[in-house]
Amino acid sequence: MVHYANGQPTGELTLRTLAMPSDANAAGDIFGGWVMAQMDLACGIRAAERAKGRVVTAAVKEMSFAKPMKIGDTLCVYTHVNRVGRTSMTLKVEAWAQRYLTDLMERVTDADFIMVALDSEGRPKAVPEEK
Repeated sequence: MVHYANGQPTGELTLRTLAMPSDANAAGDIFGGWVMAQMDLACGIRAAERAKGRVVTAAVKEMSFAKPMKIGDTLCVYTHVNRVGRTSMTLKVEAWAQRYLTDLMERVTDADFIMVALDSEGRPKAVPEEK
């Protein structure tokens, strides 16, 4: 059974990946940019599903790291569509670390990502109504 150290994740588990030595600095801490890139991938998945097509990242609002990721931890990224505008969506994204060989999950960081739906020519298009 998984034990959450600081609350419960918000949203759906969208991406899980292993933090490898190539993703870390000399001290064994995983680069924040790597964590952010995984969050962006998860957003792209969730937003494309909601938009039924291509999306791009328009902005990321305020991100600070509460805990470090370490080599061997499993990064678990949760996403939730908070708001849908005409062509854009705001997603709440949380990154959690499942600590190596344990059932302990700790929140690493979170942020709001703004994604824009695009048509085949790369112009903003309306996000379809949810059914």
